[in-house]
Amino acid sequence: MIKTTILNNTDYLERIEADAIEQMPLIQFEGEVIVVDKHAQIKDAIAFLSAQPLLGIDTETRPSFKKGVVNKVSLIQVATEKVCYLFRLNKVGFPEGLMHIFESESIMKIGLSLDDDMRGLRRFRHFKSENLVDLQKIVQNFGILDLSLKKVSAIVLGGKVSKGQQLSDWECESLRPSQIRYAATDAWACLMIYKKLNKID
Repeated sequence: MIKTTILNNTDYLERIEADAIEQMPLIQFEGEVIVVDKHAQIKDAIAFLSAQPLLGIDTETRPSFKKGVVNKVSLIQVATEKVCYLFRLNKVGFPEGLMHIFESESIMKIGLSLDDDMRGLRRFRHFKSENLVDLQKIVQNFGILDLSLKKVSAIVLGGKVSKGQQLSDWECESLRPSQIRYAATDAWACLMIYKKLNKID
């Protein structure tokens, strides 16, 4: 089981302004993205992900513009450094194998604002998550006070991640290339931030 290592480090900026981020180069996931929208794809995806020690994760939900209405999670992104799987929950549900990954003590799942993500996933089925690392809860040990993914990515990785697709329709018939790249980047960035902070190659 991989344990979180907290290194005390004050080499990072406490905060960063939006103007400074806009001057930075764009960073995005450049690896292979596999969209899982058919049940036949699930077995191979779970087999690959179950063999990984570290995974970056994120979720996307179709936005609701009605007060008090919260939609179910549409997409789970699960990334290694070179491969990212996008599970379209509106098409395949929340696979049992993926639930087991979230329950695994031997696989570290790294994300940001994970309480919200887990709450959304438990609307599909109840499970007990293990070995989660929420970046919002550890970056302050490195002197970082900004907590959004865009700002943490800029401070730690030295580049800007696009948030332009955040409010797009995640339950459209086919995800656009811009949505796919955005979703994969969010999960991958969480993993890369953790690895950089903890000096993991």
